[in-house]
Amino acid sequence: MFVAPDPGLVRLRVSLRAVLGIGLAVALAELAGFSLTASITAGLAALLALFTVGDPTVRRQAVTTALLPAAGFPVLALATVLHDVPLLRDTAWLLVVFAGVYARRWGPRGHALGIFAFMQFFVTQFLHALPAQLPELYAAVALALFASGAVRFGAWCIERRVPPPAAPTPLPGAGFARPTTRQAFQATAACSVALAAGQLISHERWYWAVGTAWWIFVNTASRGETLVRGFRRVLGTVTGIAAGLLIAVPLGGAPAPTALLVAVCVFGIFYTAPLSYSWMMFFVTVMAGLLYGLLGVLHPGLLVLRFQETAVGAIGAAIGVALLPVTTHAATNAWIERAVTCVHACTTAAARRLAGDPDADPAPHAAELELLLGRVRLSLAPLVHPLSPLRARKARARRVLALLDDCAREIRGLAAVAADPDASHDARLAAAAWRVEAAVHALVPPAEPVRSAVAEAAGTPRHHPGAEAALGHLHGLEQALVDLAAPLRTSPRAPLVPAA
Repeated sequence: MFVAPDPGLVRLRVSLRAVLGIGLAVALAELAGFSLTASITAGLAALLALFTVGDPTVRRQAVTTALLPAAGFPVLALATVLHDVPLLRDTAWLLVVFAGVYARRWGPRGHALGIFAFMQFFVTQFLHALPAQLPELYAAVALALFASGAVRFGAWCIERRVPPPAAPTPLPGAGFARPTTRQAFQATAACSVALAAGQLISHERWYWAVGTAWWIFVNTASRGETLVRGFRRVLGTVTGIAAGLLIAVPLGGAPAPTALLVAVCVFGIFYTAPLSYSWMMFFVTVMAGLLYGLLGVLHPGLLVLRFQETAVGAIGAAIGVALLPVTTHAATNAWIERAVTCVHACTTAAARRLAGDPDADPAPHAAELELLLGRVRLSLAPLVHPLSPLRARKARARRVLALLDDCAREIRGLAAVAADPDASHDARLAAAAWRVEAAVHALVPPAEPVRSAVAEAAGTPRHHPGAEAALGHLHGLEQALVDLAAPLRTSPRAPLVPAA
């Protein structure tokens, strides 16, 4: 977690910005004279806005942030009105679950709006909000979105200087084969089980089980990913509870130290989220304990109940994922093919750039490759997990990850060479790039015969340090792609013969 690469210190700056944005939202709520419930609602609304809005451009991020009340306010009203009508309340929340997951088919905006709507229902249960508090809660959420937006898009707009790469589009499909449709049914089934079991354990804190089941389905695409995410959520919750017993309980809700530690937890949530779901859940759990301390209801038994509800939610997710499952093998192959295709696109762009085409730029493809490799790692996580009993598939998955990491390293080097304005074209580059293209097509055959794009990049044979470095990266790419054929083209259950 502490040595993971952070180019441009983007993750560090985003985490610090989150602390500032959420802190400003809570400070303004307190200055406005809002109740403690409304101030906490403001802080959570600001956290969600900063955490979930992930559109590829600043303009679209601002529009999505402005649309959050349209998704959240009706749900907030519905949840408060139905708070004392259990059957209708539970039915309404399950409908919100289905709609929130289904909305992910509309990309980052649908994803953010769906999460915000779900969490408004959750926050209402967490704070036991009543209809009489709606005007204050609406004002608190609106103030929080204004404050966090002012920090994100005005005072510290990191994305204007370092545009975020576009998130990979979801795997395609139609009807029940579409991942968002499958997950909408899976998450609803999982939350139904979690809701029923959670209420058997506690009539007051049952919503933690529903929240656990919901979040386990966020950013997962296969049965294995969901099960591993459930395990990591339980692990993070257990360690967070242990820390809560040592930190939150002795504090007893003292405002100043609690506020400071909540800020630390916010930083931890944002800093570790891209790296480790377990660590993120650790900070979430500690923060929840601190907030319960502020509300005056924290005691060791409550933290134990938190673990029980989390475990029940994870079990619900495991049951729900059995409905219309997407196998780990199918999801993994799809993401690997997209990563290899992206390698091809980056190689082609780099070869053209080195041949003198000023419009060719491999950098966007290199950034996209990093995101795709993140999806591959997530998809392969069930196979490389220490508790996985499938030794042959574990060895194969580790080999694939190592070779794809080699590809990413060579692509980064190639993109850096291509960005050098002094690097000149060399006929040898076209030949090396053509071999990379052939290796890509051996792994991912094109849908129809294509004319080689890199063959046109040949130029006058000239030797240049940039060309020599590019050749080295292309040779490394070719070797990694050739080596990928063994783990990808043989049976996943066959023993993996190490490359000679």
